[in-house]
Amino acid sequence: MFRIDRTKNEIVSLNVRTFSDLGFKERSNLQEWIAKCPEVLGEELLIIQKEFAGFSNTNERLDLLALDKQGSLVIIENKLDDAGRDVTWQALKYASYCASLSRENIRGIYQEFLSKTSTSESAEDRLCEFFDVGEFQELSLNKGVTQRIILVAAHFRKEVTSTVLWLMNFNVRLQCFKTTPYTMNDELFLTVEQIIPTRDAEEFMIGLASKAQDEVVGAEAQITRHTLRREFWRQLLPEINKRSELYRNITSSQQNWISASVGVRGIGLNFSVTGDASRAEIYIDRGNKTENEKVFDLLHSHKDQIEQDFGSPLVWERLDDKRACRIKAEMPGDIFDKTRWPQMIDTMVNAMVRLENAFRKQLPIVRSALSEPKYPTAT
Repeated sequence: MFRIDRTKNEIVSLNVRTFSDLGFKERSNLQEWIAKCPEVLGEELLIIQKEFAGFSNTNERLDLLALDKQGSLVIIENKLDDAGRDVTWQALKYASYCASLSRENIRGIYQEFLSKTSTSESAEDRLCEFFDVGEFQELSLNKGVTQRIILVAAHFRKEVTSTVLWLMNFNVRLQCFKTTPYTMNDELFLTVEQIIPTRDAEEFMIGLASKAQDEVVGAEAQITRHTLRREFWRQLLPEINKRSELYRNITSSQQNWISASVGVRGIGLNFSVTGDASRAEIYIDRGNKTENEKVFDLLHSHKDQIEQDFGSPLVWERLDDKRACRIKAEMPGDIFDKTRWPQMIDTMVNAMVRLENAFRKQLPIVRSALSEPKYPTAT
């Protein structure tokens, strides 16, 4: 930090000092400065308690407890010249303790704080004024997992900053402020600088953290979906194998479909399941849209006979905006509701057996049109 000397038109460096050298104390000085001027942390905060010890079965005390303008509790931990190694863990504990505080708890804590400062003001009135609401009952305070942590120190060790940055990836709302005292002659100066996340990058880092958390949640959900699908196919395959030879060599899959070849390249008899439907289908994808549509149109010209052999109408999807085509029998179903699996499996297997029978009768025509080898007969 520099002092501007207008007379000499020059800047003069201030002397960097430590709080300890200057005789300042963590509780009686740094904590009091922030309590009296919380805007030094870059936003409007309402300090509702100092040295808060309202944690059941512990003797621990957090330095400052505040509310931000969104009604979130803000845990402020102050360290003097060095944050130490355990400040992050300490603050996380305090945040977890405060997570259960209700609106009424917060009112009581704040009222106690106001009483200590020898004021007759009402906590309800001060809270309503801070949040600009007419009645205390309108306030929504400390909702969900919205607690924030602010760490204040002159120096942060690498293990602290590394932990803070890692926690931010999980949407833990953390900020680190570096405090530095300066002297020039008999004058004292103080800077309070947000270093994590930096002011310019704060919005970007919060966005990255949200994205990272979304990816974690998405990955966990995907693992769950994959596990369910494998289990579903493990239950379906023995049932279809009792009635058809096609799936004898097919194994369980994490995909939402399994396919058996009918002996013609690019044409398969598929089972498919989603969150709202299940189906047995003839899936046509020979890698060429023109060929796929040729096979589809050929089968569609025998639509009446195919549906008669199947025993009910089918859904014919040429899918002109896509490469593949399909002919399907679709039924209600939900892969994520295991109680429905027995009925889904029974219905899907029955539909597939009938679909295979109907399709088998058309294969000579398809083979002739495509010059494909003979369709394997069931044993």
